[in-house]
Amino acid sequence: MARIAGIDLPNKAVKTALTYIYGIGYSSAEEICKKADVNSAARINELDGEEINRLRKIIENEYKVEGRLRTEISLNIKRLMDIGCYRGLRHRKGLPVRGQRTKTNARTRKGKKKTVAGKKKAPRG
Repeated sequence: MARIAGIDLPNKAVKTALTYIYGIGYSSAEEICKKADVNSAARINELDGEEINRLRKIIENEYKVEGRLRTEISLNIKRLMDIGCYRGLRHRKGLPVRGQRTKTNARTRKGKKKTVAGKKKAPRG
């Protein structure tokens, strides 16, 4: 089992296994395989030590992944909240940031539904 960027990669095709690293998607994985001159369809346990080291070196030098990327993202969000811009306020309140509607939907950001008692109807007469 190969270990890159602190992640144990599963025994799958290289392009699929690399996506288990936070910050590397499918197209980035393909690009890394081309740069490292590694067959992207080969399984992780079929690679020799030299190929894994080439992958590791490219990821460490050219990509922000795992801890560094998470830190940068959280600092960016914190900066938005500190300067008090609209996006920062939405993050602070836990509401959708990118203009989605909130009257309906938005349950992922807002959390579980909290029922509010409705108005009592006045009796007719």
